[in-house]
Amino acid sequence: MAGRWLDRAASVAASGLDRGIERIMPPLLWPALIYFVVGVLYLLVPARWVDGYVVDGATGAKLRYRLNGLRVAVVAVVCWAAICRQGWLAWDAFYLHRVEMTAGACLLGLLFTLAIVLTAPPVASSKLPRDLYLGRLENPRWGGGLVDAKVVLYLLGAVMLELNVLSFTAHHLLVNSGDPSAGVYLYALLFSLFVADYLAFEEVHLYTYDFMAERVGFKLGWGCLAFYPFFYCVGLWGLAEAPNPHTPAAVLALFAATFVAGWVLSRGANLQKFQFKRDPGAKAFGLIDPAAISGGGKHVLAGGFWGLSRHINYLGEILMAVGLTLSLGYPLALAPWLYPLYYVALLLPRQADDDRRCAARYGELWQEYRRRVPYRIVPYLY
Repeated sequence: MAGRWLDRAASVAASGLDRGIERIMPPLLWPALIYFVVGVLYLLVPARWVDGYVVDGATGAKLRYRLNGLRVAVVAVVCWAAICRQGWLAWDAFYLHRVEMTAGACLLGLLFTLAIVLTAPPVASSKLPRDLYLGRLENPRWGGGLVDAKVVLYLLGAVMLELNVLSFTAHHLLVNSGDPSAGVYLYALLFSLFVADYLAFEEVHLYTYDFMAERVGFKLGWGCLAFYPFFYCVGLWGLAEAPNPHTPAAVLALFAATFVAGWVLSRGANLQKFQFKRDPGAKAFGLIDPAAISGGGKHVLAGGFWGLSRHINYLGEILMAVGLTLSLGYPLALAPWLYPLYYVALLLPRQADDDRRCAARYGELWQEYRRRVPYRIVPYLY
């Protein structure tokens, strides 16, 4: 099966039919086209409406969100595969034109930032550069909530990331058709699970820091349109053409286990918090006592995953990134390590900011939680 697919892909590439889309549109504009199509799919594909955690300041009611991310992603990947199979686009076109596409996505992110920030009222006691970076609007929405900026931005980034991972993997298979790396297969599988997991649990992420605390500006807008889909797969930017390192199966299994361990920590912690926010007295998954610290009508989750460290989910995300990086089979290559290092640089300051927010909101309850759970991210270490 794999051999027939590679033969057909090589035949299409050699025939010149893969230049069809390139003749119509330069790769610089491909991200704009893809984001437009994904946006249309978001509006057309059946969705469900759910209540989030954030409260509308004007009405006092919880914001409602329209969610269909996983369905949209599946339709988008099927459409991409059909286009490639017809020879209108090379399977590895996104890898071959990754620089131009990244430039186009960066430009889109900048234009989006200017549009979303400069048309909104300034934040009190904040200067323009800070507003441009962090944003001015907390929850920009249009069409009566039909389109929520944060939901759509994360969906666009997730779909583009998945298409990049598949196309970059296709390039590796074409270049190394006689001896492809099992580690690249594993990398693509784990990253696809990473994307599918996020989109399958969209409702849970409505209760996370991004939706609860961040505004929409360069950090979130450019981050989702350019950084998220093109940087996260940095491991394959330089290693897609690398030869098979022949990593032993047992070692690949260990790397996969690292990813799974991170997923358990991250997904488990976020699901536990999600259930706690909805019912502070219930046991998570029917098993884990929340061990809540309560007072004044407020509750702080202190049991289960959140009894290990105050941001155990951040450790999970770092471990997933490490597992992905190692799976490629080149542990001494620098570029793949930029991905987990990015998480460290992102999450350490976020942990400090989240601690400040929680201290201001929960007061003595948070101080008691800090006494019970002294570790910030890594249990017994940090």
